[in-house]
Amino acid sequence: MLVIGWQERVDLPLLGLTNLKAKIDTGARTSALHATDIVEFERNAIAWVRFHTRFDDDAHDTDVECPIHDRRQITNTSGVPETRIVIRTKFRIATRLWKIDLSLTERSEMTFRMIVGRTALRRHSILVHPGQRNLTTPTRPKGSKETS
Repeated sequence: MLVIGWQERVDLPLLGLTNLKAKIDTGARTSALHATDIVEFERNAIAWVRFHTRFDDDAHDTDVECPIHDRRQITNTSGVPETRIVIRTKFRIATRLWKIDLSLTERSEMTFRMIVGRTALRRHSILVHPGQRNLTTPTRPKGSKETS
């Protein structure tokens, strides 16, 4: 059993995104990723999507292209259903790696640019500790500075 906090650092290696600050949100069914400038196109007769994503905390500012996995009606944080593009990609937390579905939505006004929903965690022996955060992230000793 892997115990994680309500906030963790995660990777989406197939998208070239690493060390992302994500909220572990068991109240959300589907995981979501901040995306703007969403453009659908076709590549080799397969539906693809191109989008821009930005994570303020680590200056991730990236354009991504990947196949569209699905379109789903997803209820947003205001309780309003909306149709979203869903992609399927690899997800890493701690040393574990598996595939998850991510809905693409504009989250610039939200505290977290990525949320990890309960479907992504199901059947992976994950326990969420609601009073802790960054349990899978190595910590630096107090007073030490991060080097680049």
